[in-house]
Amino acid sequence: MPGQKAPEEQRREQILLAAYGVASREGIAGLTVRAVAAEAGLSHGLVLFHFKRKDQLVRALLDSVLAATLALHVPAEIAALPKALDRLRALLRREVDRLSHEPDRIRLLLECWAVGAREAEMRETVGRALARYRADFARIAEEVLASESSGFARVTPMGLAAVTVGLINECAIQGSVDPEHFLMDDYLSAVQGLVGGLAEPRA
Repeated sequence: MPGQKAPEEQRREQILLAAYGVASREGIAGLTVRAVAAEAGLSHGLVLFHFKRKDQLVRALLDSVLAATLALHVPAEIAALPKALDRLRALLRREVDRLSHEPDRIRLLLECWAVGAREAEMRETVGRALARYRADFARIAEEVLASESSGFARVTPMGLAAVTVGLINECAIQGSVDPEHFLMDDYLSAVQGLVGGLAEPRA
């Protein structure tokens, strides 16, 4: 019945939220069906009803982490900026700020990459997520290259997108792991020459 689907979907989300809490504290290695059931306040059997095996639960959790982390959303105020380069700068800063304030999610993203190094299926999943993220930036990068007459010699949209995504991931990792000593403005200024002015120019 259609009315039965919503509660099941809500229960599945409840289980994934509990799995996120367990994995944030214990890592993927500490993620067990029993621990997730206790976190969610559900029975062991109910968790297994939705996720037949632990590896299914782990895969669903990692998929949700990738979907939440490597996804570009352009706020209206950034979309309204008239210059493409200003939009790219603003998006870079927004993404770095967003991810650096989600240290648990970044740690789980790193675990996704680690799992991907060992398992071909997860490697392909991470690769697809990164490709989508780069493609979102490539559209903006194409506008930047079309409107800027200098600073981007021999740069392609995909190349600029890849560098931007690399900067975001690197900044997010350093910002979440060592926030007291990582200065984003200094970092972006240091790479200004590499990315043709992505960093805000100093006054």
